Amino acid sequence: MENSYTYLTTEELAGRIKYDCRTIRQCLKDTVLLEGKHYIKPFGRRKILFLWEEVEKEMLVGAREHEQLSIPMASGAVCHG
Repeated sequence: MENSYTYLTTEELAGRIKYDCRTIRQCLKDTVLLEGKHYIKPFGRRKILFLWEEVEKEMLVGAREHEQLSIPMASGAVCHG
């Protein structure tokens, strides 16, 4: 069974994750979002297509790591320590 991905342009990804396109291109691409894992350049061209499922996984990994650093308090609050 082969993987099926949702391909997004930078603009479409920006709309989904509520980030500016420039932030994605200048800050996230090639630091957090890696070529071959989170995005591809089909047919060896300049156009970039992000793999939504992989980007989403990366965001959730960060969220889970943040939760692991949280300490539940008796009052129901959480201490992020």
